[in-house]
Parts: sequence; C-alpha cells; structure tokens
Amino acid sequence: MDVFEFLCRMGDNTLVLGSRISEWCGHGPALEEEIALANTALDLIGQTQMWLGLAAEVECRGRTADDLAMLRDVWDFRNLLLVEQPKGDFGQTMMRQYLFDQFHLPYLEALVTSSDSRIAGVAAKAAKEAAYHLERSRMTVIALGDGTKESNNRMQAALDLLWPYAGEMFASDDVDRSLAKAGIAPDPKDLRAQYLEAVGWTMEEATLTIPEGQFCHAGGRTGARHSEHLGHLLSTMQWLQRAYPGATW
Repeated sequence: MDVFEFLCRMGDNTLVLGSRISEWCGHGPALEEEIALANTALDLIGQTQMWLGLAAEVECRGRTADDLAMLRDVWDFRNLLLVEQPKGDFGQTMMRQYLFDQFHLPYLEALVTSSDSRIAGVAAKAAKEAAYHLERSRMTVIALGDGTKESNNRMQAALDLLWPYAGEMFASDDVDRSLAKAGIAPDPKDLRAQYLEAVGWTMEEATLTIPEGQFCHAGGRTGARHSEHLGHLLSTMQWLQRAYPGATW
C-alpha cells in the first residue's frame, strides 16, 4: 500500500532522528543546548506517534503505533540514511539536524494541502514544531561555522561527512509518483531546487563550503539497505519490548 509506505517513511524518519537526538540527554555541551535537544527529540517522537498511528490505521491489521516502532526489524524501516547516522560531536548533530530540517519543513507545508485530510491534519501540527527546529538548527550551524577556527573546522568536517546523505531525500520512486498523482503528497524531487538554494544561503553565512559531486547514499527510505548504525540503535530502543513481549505499564 503506497499510503502505508509513505506514512512509515514519515514516522520512521522522526522516530529514528528523535532517538538519535535523545542520546544527548545528560551529555549536552551546555544546559540550554541539552534542554533544547531534549525538546526537539520529544517533538519528533510526538510526530512519530501521529504518523505511525495513522499508518497502523491505514494498514488495518490490528497493529498500533507502538507495534510499528518496537516490533519491526531493521529491514522493515523506511527512514533516510541521514537520520540514522551516529550523533558524533555537537557540530555533527546540529549539521545533521539542519540538513533534515531544511527539507522537513517545506515538505510538511506542502502536505498541509494533501487530498487526504488525515495527512493534512498531522502535517499542520508537525509543521509548527518543524519551523522552530529549522530556525534553531540553521542559526546554530551559522554561529558555529562562522565562529572560531576550531568550530569552523568541525562544522566543515560534519558537512563533508553528511552531505552525501542529503540527496536521498529527493530520490523519487513509484510510491512518490503515485501519491503525487493522487494529490496526497508532493514528489520530493520537486523540492530539490528550493532546498539547494536555501542550504546554499545558510552555508554561505556559515562560511562553509558545500562538497562538490553528485553522489548520494540511498536505500534507506525504500528499505533496500541501512547502515549498521540502525541495527545498534534499534537494539537499544526495542530491547524492553523484545525481552518482555506485551509488557505494559
């Protein structure tokens, strides 16, 4: 089902990224940053509940959002490879967040006009939080990039590492084309030019150089392949439900 696949992509992105960001709890470089990261993670997990809850409803197999989050194996996940990458240092975390946010907000804004009122409703709620996420990650990337020599070097290293993962966001497939034709969701490739322009402005302000070349890692959003990092993340995230099936509290 194309709609189910789409909803899993949306929910898996926020679930995996929210889990990654939560790894900073107790380890932030400053109290204010730690609180901000925790709030971002909570926002993303809240969006996951909406997306995967709707996916479970559409699937009609008696599963819940928790089932989809905690009982699927790694090959069933449909998240971008970008969001499963390790947190690295603070600069790497914020660069990953910015590269995702700059795509996420415009995509959600386009979904607000979806022909599926349920998807439009979730997107409208999520877009309000995504707007804050983008503002914060963008300003942090600029501040660190245009900061000291050390912070600039770290941010450039983060951009060099993560940029090859950004292209997957615009790798359209039959699911995207089917939903775009039905007016349910935009074809992500149509957002590429806008994205590149916005990222270009940001990196110019941050005095960072976008790597050359067209290569991009892919396979995460289709389930064709994931990095080894996702398996380790899921083993931590899912262990309680796996160890004690059906446990409730």
